[in-house]
Amino acid sequence: MEATNILPILKKRLAFLSGGKDRRSGLILTIPLCTEQTSMEELSSTLDYLLGIPSDKCKARGFTVIVDGRKSQWNIVKTVVLMLQNVIPAEVSLVCVVKPDEFWDKKVTHFCFWKEKDRLGFEVILVSANKLTRYIEPCQLTDEFGGSLVYDHMDWVNKRLVFEKFTKESTSLLDELVVINESEKSNQLDKERPPDCNFLPSLDPETVLQTGHELLSELQQRRFNGSEGGGVAWSPMDDELLAQPQVMKLLDSLREQYTKYQEVCRQRSKRSQLEEIQTKVVNWLEGPGTEQLRTQWGIGDSIRASQALQQKHEEMESQHSEWFAVYVELNQQIAALLSAGDEEDLVELKGLQQQLSDVCYRQASQLESRQNVLQSAHEFHGTAQDLSQQLDGLLGMLCADVAPTDGAAIQQTLKHLEEKLKSVEGSLAGLREKGQVVMDQMSNQTTWSYGKDVPIENKENIDHIQGVMEDMQLRKQRCEDMVDVRRLKMLQMVQLFKCEEDASQAVEWLGELLDALLKTHIRLGDDAQETKVLLEKHKKFVDVAQSTYDYGRQLLQATVVLCQSLRCTTRSSGDTLPRLNRVWKQFTVTSEERVYRLEMACSFHTAAEKVLVQTSPEQGDLPVELEQETYEEVETVGKALLDRLTVPVIFPDGSEQYFGSPGDMASSAVHIRDKMKLVEDRKLTLHEEDEEDVEQQQYDQIHDQDKELQDDEELQDDQELQEVDKELQDGEELELETDTQKS
Repeated sequence: MEATNILPILKKRLAFLSGGKDRRSGLILTIPLCTEQTSMEELSSTLDYLLGIPSDKCKARGFTVIVDGRKSQWNIVKTVVLMLQNVIPAEVSLVCVVKPDEFWDKKVTHFCFWKEKDRLGFEVILVSANKLTRYIEPCQLTDEFGGSLVYDHMDWVNKRLVFEKFTKESTSLLDELVVINESEKSNQLDKERPPDCNFLPSLDPETVLQTGHELLSELQQRRFNGSEGGGVAWSPMDDELLAQPQVMKLLDSLREQYTKYQEVCRQRSKRSQLEEIQTKVVNWLEGPGTEQLRTQWGIGDSIRASQALQQKHEEMESQHSEWFAVYVELNQQIAALLSAGDEEDLVELKGLQQQLSDVCYRQASQLESRQNVLQSAHEFHGTAQDLSQQLDGLLGMLCADVAPTDGAAIQQTLKHLEEKLKSVEGSLAGLREKGQVVMDQMSNQTTWSYGKDVPIENKENIDHIQGVMEDMQLRKQRCEDMVDVRRLKMLQMVQLFKCEEDASQAVEWLGELLDALLKTHIRLGDDAQETKVLLEKHKKFVDVAQSTYDYGRQLLQATVVLCQSLRCTTRSSGDTLPRLNRVWKQFTVTSEERVYRLEMACSFHTAAEKVLVQTSPEQGDLPVELEQETYEEVETVGKALLDRLTVPVIFPDGSEQYFGSPGDMASSAVHIRDKMKLVEDRKLTLHEEDEEDVEQQQYDQIHDQDKELQDDEELQDDQELQEVDKELQDGEELELETDTQKS
């Protein structure tokens, strides 16, 4: 196991070898438990790694394990102790459990340890931190247990990483150098066998050697400082944990093989310089360069594949660069031959030089063309990958449940969706452009084989690019459809929140109307006309409240419909509908009481005004029966209205509320009483006037009777005189007639 494999776990310091030793020269393994939950799996991995470091001789002396349980619970400590049986049962000599100041139940812990003693195979003791020196010398304990041993865990981890890296690299490099040197030796024995000139070590030997020397110097310096200080220095990297001889041995072997490798390289260089010009040209023309270019035509199906192809192409370019250097050298040699050659060789040398130039140009041109195609393909696959991630993120948002808290959150989410969809559209357009660029480059791509241009068959690559673009288009279309559905749903949710908010506002408005009705609508009017005006205003006021209530009901009904449409079973109108109905009932009761009082006030003022205006010249006198009924009505209605003013409005839930303040009601009552007193005074005044009228009528009646008697007497006298006159006239006429007869 290597430190790099469990580096995050090692950094947690779940367990460590401080370099201290017990009195039996056994290593001390410390397990510091913390307040957080310790992962047993990570602790087991740490122990496996740490136990692989010491030598078998060191392991044979046994380990003393310190389990620091001062910041942990007993059950975790017990689990760790039992786990030691499975991890290092044979190497453990003693387990010291450092107990906290406020210790666990002694009976439980003592019983558990003695119960498991035989099965564990090692001794477990419970000890306080200050008594740990009974078993281990203070100079072998770290400062957290009161000791003087210096230990830096992160420095130890870093040194382990350097050591393991050097061991791994040096071992690998040694194997490669041995293979290279042995291969070269075989080539020297077998002259006909072609040398493998491309077999190079994967690591730089100089770098590995420098790392080894620095590591060895660090180890020697640490041991020198520790011994010179006179005390016991921290030494987890000493001969038992990280042997210096191992580093020295690797360095010696590496220097030996590297020296041989340098000699091999010098021999290779010498042999390559001895090759003839014609052989080099033939080897190049028929070598792997042209074949690699001819066979490398794929673009990969992902960004990782395109990166791998680019890496291969870079390796191919690196190989071609070496050949181009050979071309330069060959041209220089040919130029030297041309300047010193015979005339009969000039034509052939010039032809060979032109041939080399043509090969170099064609190879460079095809390498550049291939590099452009791979670069465009890499950009295409990178854009496709980014677009795929964007579509996955958008799809994840669309598949997640929408649980916003208010309309603003929904609007923000909807805006975020629109931005993501717009980004997807832009990425898809970019993907199409890059895909078209790749297809155009591939359609113009050709290769050169044995002096002829051969077009490359790119149908598979073109089909792949078109397939990727079509697939992205389909995914984008599906996401657009889902965004449309989500947009509709979120707009419905915005409408739902708006309805709920407006319904709550309607309840508040209705409550404000109720408060206004109780606190400000308290006047009953000074006369019947004003009271009728107040009744009309009250009807309009009630119409406003009715409209508000109907509006709230409609909003709540719309909320129910939207919840059903959204299948939002977790949401409902809540207490809005009960509050709306409760306020409306209270308003209705208050409004009816207000109407009743205004109607009583109107009746009172009407009756009172009949009484108060009955003696005016325009009105004339009221009948006696009507007068009495009017007085009684004024008195009855007035008293009832006064009693009504003292009664509170009783709501359906049993609560009570008065109109206005007590002072307002007292003012209204005073006005009613004043008017009733005016009516009473008017009644008394009219009663006195009626008595005077009766006396005057009696006097007039007696006077009329006397006058009638006088008139009767005068009439009787006149009648008697008339009778006497008539008798006299009759007598005279009789005498006249007698005289006439006589004559």
